[in-house]
Amino acid sequence: MKGAFAHVGGMLATGLRDVTSDPGALESRGWWAVVVTYEGKVTCARFDTVRPAPHPEGAWHGVRGWVSSMDEDAYVRGVQKIREAIADGVVYQANLCRILSAPLPADADIAGLGARLAEGNPAPYAMTLSVPGLQVASASPELYLSRNGAVVESRPIKGTGRTEDDLLPKDRSENVMIVDLVRNDLGRVAEVGSVTVPALCAVESHPGLVHLVSTVRAELAPGEGWPELLKATFPPGSVTGAPKSSALTLLDELEPEPRGPYCGAVGWVDADSRRGALAVGIRTFWAEDGRLRFGTGAGITWESDPRREWQETELKAARLLEVASGVRGASGRPGERAGEGLGERGPART
Repeated sequence: MKGAFAHVGGMLATGLRDVTSDPGALESRGWWAVVVTYEGKVTCARFDTVRPAPHPEGAWHGVRGWVSSMDEDAYVRGVQKIREAIADGVVYQANLCRILSAPLPADADIAGLGARLAEGNPAPYAMTLSVPGLQVASASPELYLSRNGAVVESRPIKGTGRTEDDLLPKDRSENVMIVDLVRNDLGRVAEVGSVTVPALCAVESHPGLVHLVSTVRAELAPGEGWPELLKATFPPGSVTGAPKSSALTLLDELEPEPRGPYCGAVGWVDADSRRGALAVGIRTFWAEDGRLRFGTGAGITWESDPRREWQETELKAARLLEVASGVRGASGRPGERAGEGLGERGPART
């Protein structure tokens, strides 16, 4: 599909009116598509027309030659350093991530990738966005923030396995830890006593894996809106760690590439109805500098086994890279699955 558009929640937005980096616009008028990078760069795009429609099609022939910002040995060393920081009392948990990238063909259309993700890896908070300077296709399963009037909700994910039997006690303790962090973040902008946890560590099935998901709900205090919500809660706790400030400092030292839209926020806001839903930007692709990028990571606690955490990043990436790469794996060799052996391809040279 040529031209600016957004597709989210079964709705197609066209007729780009304006783009701003001011989150205060989300309290004005109109329907907005929103992307916030992990590093805090905000893009709010307002569209004139929003209607129910299937995902638009576009040219997409797959990408090849994926490389990783960290190979397996580097990632394992990062996990070990986080465990040392936990032993020293610096953090309780931190989410270590790596960025995968591959050359993007000149004729590739992000609409084509979004359509293939919708078919091959449907997700409750999927979004595709194409505006000048920004192309994102996300299959996120995780709600960062939803809003309906004054009621806000977050549904952090912590704990991943191929089946429910793969989930460990470590996964539940990690989930509870992040729920406490989200409760604290929302409490900064919520009515006193309104923060609740309607669901704790519920098991959810998604394509190729299962997650532990909790729900945290609150009512905004008078005068608080999207700018205050983002300031109080961003980046999402489930993709940073606890305490958040210490985890952010540690991860900045360990991760060799910026995360971009990965682990940020993607979604929509209807300023007229005071409704919206922003997902955590996981399972997310974006185009940048002639390359297609994708992030994957794992939450590290004291109980973490470094090799198992690496394998979790592979599991999370495998199905999505298979969709993006096509039938022949990420390297172009028949029979190789896109998510296997990425670490052996070495760090990206971009």
